[in-house]
Amino acid sequence: MQPLISIITVTYNAAAEVGATMKSVSEQTFKDYEHLIVDGLSTDGTLDVVAGYQSDRLRVFSRKDSGIYHGMNRGLKYAEGKYVLFLNAGDRFADAGTLERYAAEAKAGADIIYGDTEIVDASGRVLRRRHLDAPGYLTYRSYLGGMLVCHQAFMVRKAIAPAYSREFELSADYDWCLNCIAASKITQRKNLKRVTIHYLDAGVSQKRKLASLRERFEIMRRHFGLLNTVKAHLTFIPRALKRRIDKIGRKKGGN
Repeated sequence: MQPLISIITVTYNAAAEVGATMKSVSEQTFKDYEHLIVDGLSTDGTLDVVAGYQSDRLRVFSRKDSGIYHGMNRGLKYAEGKYVLFLNAGDRFADAGTLERYAAEAKAGADIIYGDTEIVDASGRVLRRRHLDAPGYLTYRSYLGGMLVCHQAFMVRKAIAPAYSREFELSADYDWCLNCIAASKITQRKNLKRVTIHYLDAGVSQKRKLASLRERFEIMRRHFGLLNTVKAHLTFIPRALKRRIDKIGRKKGGN
C-alpha cells in the first residue's frame, strides 16, 4: 500500500549524525510513512548505524553517487509516497507530533506544507531560531527574500516535484523549491505556523558559503531577472551585517 509520506535522508559517511535523524523519525506518532536512506557508499559505518533501526518502514539504498543532489534525485526516483520530505543526517523533527501535522494538511490535498526551523547542536540542544522565518503566505516571489523556508521543513506533493538540477552543486535546493512553488496552487501552500524542524548546525566553511551564494545569485537571476536580483541583494546587506553582529555576540556569550 502506498504510504502518504516518503522521508528521504541522503547520507555519505554520516555515522555520527544519522542515528539522531532515524531516532526522530521512528518516534513520530504518525506512522503512514516510509523512510528512505539513500547512501553514497559510506565507509565509516553509516550503514551499521542504519541497520540498528530495524523497521518495515525503512528502505536502504547504497551505491556510489556524485553528490548530495544526485542522491536526492535517486531518493525521488525510489520514493513511493504521495509526498516527499528531505531530512538530512543530523536533522530532526521538532517533536513527536510533527509528522502528524504535516500529514493533516497532506490529507486535505495541499501541494506544499512548510514550517519554521530552529538550529541545534549535535546533542539536539536548540541554539537559536533560523535567521529567516517562513512567510505566512508562500508565493513564488517570496524567494526573492532568500531561502525563506528551510529545505528540510518543505514537504511537497511528489506529483509536482521535479528533479534537482545537477548544474548546481551547493544551492540546487533553492532552485528546486522555486520550481515546486511554480508548479503548485497558491491556495494549496500551507504554513503549519510552528517550528517543525531542528536543523543541525554543521558549520559550513566560508569558502563553500561564498560559492553557494554565487550559485544562488545565478538561480535568482534566472528566475527573477538581473535587476530584481540585484535589488534583492541590496536588502541582504544589512541582514548579513546583523547576522555577523549576532554571531560575534554569541561567541562572546559562549554559545
